[in-house]
Amino acid sequence: MTPLLRKILGMSWLLTLCMYALLILGVYTIESAARHLSKGGEYYANKQLMWIGLGSVVYFITALVDYKWIKYLALPIYLGSLVMMVVAMKYGNQVHQLSFSGLNFQPAQLSIVAGIIMMAWVLQDLAKWHPLLSLPGAKVIAIGMLALIPFGLVAVMGDLGSAIVWLPVTGIVMLVSGVPFRYLTLMSFLGAAVLPVLFYVLLPNFSERGANRIDTYLDMLNDPNMARNDDNHGAYYAVMAVAKAGYKGEGYKADKTTQSIHARRYIPFNTAHNDYVFAVFAEEQGFRGSLLLVLGFSLLLIQCIVIGYYGRDMSGQIIASAIVGLFFAHMFENIAMCVLLMPVTGIPLPFISYSGTFVVMCMFMLGLVQSVWVHRKVDAGGTDEDVKLSKRGKHFKLNRRRSDERVSPNEAISRGT
Repeated sequence: MTPLLRKILGMSWLLTLCMYALLILGVYTIESAARHLSKGGEYYANKQLMWIGLGSVVYFITALVDYKWIKYLALPIYLGSLVMMVVAMKYGNQVHQLSFSGLNFQPAQLSIVAGIIMMAWVLQDLAKWHPLLSLPGAKVIAIGMLALIPFGLVAVMGDLGSAIVWLPVTGIVMLVSGVPFRYLTLMSFLGAAVLPVLFYVLLPNFSERGANRIDTYLDMLNDPNMARNDDNHGAYYAVMAVAKAGYKGEGYKADKTTQSIHARRYIPFNTAHNDYVFAVFAEEQGFRGSLLLVLGFSLLLIQCIVIGYYGRDMSGQIIASAIVGLFFAHMFENIAMCVLLMPVTGIPLPFISYSGTFVVMCMFMLGLVQSVWVHRKVDAGGTDEDVKLSKRGKHFKLNRRRSDERVSPNEAISRGT
């Protein structure tokens, strides 16, 4: 059996099937959610299929290549994403996207993926550079520096949703890398202490739209009569669509005869296939469909957690765990804002929303997780150092066993041999 065939057969095919099941579900949802747009839902569904085809190539190549080689691309991708974010702030569109040959690309998403790979590489080799760098404080400083720069740029861009994602990712990286709980507890208390300053002083300067969305969300909680004004009608009707769907829902592509809120264009139809895609899906498929969707996401995340547990080194464990945190943050925020648990943010639902290059990014990240699983053993592509340590361990055990078998003449006589 060739090494390539061994890798293909050794992939976690349950993870692959779960990913494609969510992608297929997303294509049908996009076709229904985007039907009110001028180009029609079929146009956006076909474009999503094109991105899935590109992402499939990226997914399988990434899965079959050892992630120890991919991490060496972390620094150029990380620096490149920072440069592209600066360019997007000056020359990008309103949502800070760059256009390449008619394709829109958001560098903020790339910076998160590059940051995860960068932190995995640095934390893996930190102790090799100097023994003092293995201390928890050094790890916190390294993670903070790598995360703070892109986080600050995203905050300056005004993309509140993408900036929030950095918080759970950074916390999980610290936890997996061995930072003690007392450090994490202290940082949590300090973060809670400075939260009022961030909200009332810094946030209005960085993102006025983000501050207004939080104020609108709090006003809706305090006064339901404000729910239908121009500022929050989208969030109000998204919640109503989820609430009135019942157990079975209104059906796929429900029309006005079924009293569908999306059919009447009350859900903002310009962003129904992006930000409010869960509201459309929940209205059409009801509670049972929403429950199956959440279970599908849960199965995907559980598999990633298990793969991270079996990672052969710290970098593999960090990659898998951080990607779990990234996906969970996207899923929780997108679903929670459609049921009035969180403020509205422009953050896509992985594999379900029409998001162009973000689909490719998600499939690339799952390819990294798959690579951690395929190369979890030393003989499947371990590092040279792992092989040396393994050989040293075997020689040590063999020599120890031989030394135990050697006995002195007096001891042999005492044993009666």
